[in-house]
Amino acid sequence: MLNIVFLTNSWLTSFNQPGLCITVAVLLHYFLLAAFTWMCLESVHFYLALVKVFNVYVPKYILKCCIAGWGIPAIVITFVLIINKDFYGNGSLSKSHPYSNFCWIQDNTVFYISVVAYFFLIFLTNTAMFITVLLQIHSVKTRTQKTSRSWKR
Repeated sequence: MLNIVFLTNSWLTSFNQPGLCITVAVLLHYFLLAAFTWMCLESVHFYLALVKVFNVYVPKYILKCCIAGWGIPAIVITFVLIINKDFYGNGSLSKSHPYSNFCWIQDNTVFYISVVAYFFLIFLTNTAMFITVLLQIHSVKTRTQKTSRSWKR
């Protein structure tokens, strides 16, 4: 959906309908945040599968993942819309981008908080999960090598 909204954004902007532009910008923002959130959930799943292998039963795991994957971005978007729906709009209406024909976030502060900071937080989480998984794989490999040496002796 992120790709579809992104690719049709310029075309939909050409209709010069402010409500349509706000809707497209909100959808683009939502699906971008949802993609980041699902990427984070994949790293958590990777961690659970490779590090916490045993005794990891989470009741209604898929439902909880779906609520987090689709709900957290919805909360962020709702919060931005409650503050001011005019944060979304057509870039060509701004003085700093007179020739852009794209519906997106118009306020730099909102962009940096709701996209860049969100991505950075998920990037840090993914990096921590990745390092933890690598350390776990390394410790398993080391134990396996020690075991095989003792069998050879």
